[in-house]
Amino acid sequence: MENFQVKPIKNEIEYKESFKKLNEVWAAKPNTPEGDTLELLLMVIEKYEAAHYPMPKLDPIEAIKYKMEENSLTQKDLVKYFGTKSRVSEVLNRKKPLTLKMIKTLYQHFGIPAETLLA
Repeated sequence: MENFQVKPIKNEIEYKESFKKLNEVWAAKPNTPEGDTLELLLMVIEKYEAAHYPMPKLDPIEAIKYKMEENSLTQKDLVKYFGTKSRVSEVLNRKKPLTLKMIKTLYQHFGIPAETLLA
């Protein structure tokens, strides 16, 4: 791979070759030729993956439950964000939709992307 040149990835063969080179330069220091190669490889690989291996849309309720687990929260802990204990239960059991106020609050306090919560 001595003659490897970073360029847009157009197929799976180039994708695999880019990954091989990425492994070679993974520990490169910033502001070095290898570091520049690493940065460029990450960009072209990310672009290729976004086009060919898109991430599935996250379910908003599953995202909330994940954040609850990650932060060791119970339904009771969400009352201050949802208003009432019954509202928390209704939303988590998919009986009531999230309101815009809830979405804004979940985004601000837990970093759940609004795009996910609006799905």
